[in-house]
Amino acid sequence: MTGGQKNNPLHGVTLEQIVTDLHAEFGWEELGRRISIRCFQSDPSIKSSLKFLRKTPWAREKVEQLWILLQERRTIWNRPVS
Repeated sequence: MTGGQKNNPLHGVTLEQIVTDLHAEFGWEELGRRISIRCFQSDPSIKSSLKFLRKTPWAREKVEQLWILLQERRTIWNRPVS
């Protein structure tokens, strides 16, 4: 049954890990520019962002998609040159 998850980049990753990783990469200001939601723009914190994202599927999807793009970018830049 877990075989269906091997191609899911979000498998095993918590929303808290995603938000923390995006905050570390971009900071709140840039994150608020990339995804225009108030939890990133007005007095942002990990806790308040998680609370909002858990209740708001469309916003959570945007955050997850940005995280996936970040992971893909990291994979490309970390490939050894042959």
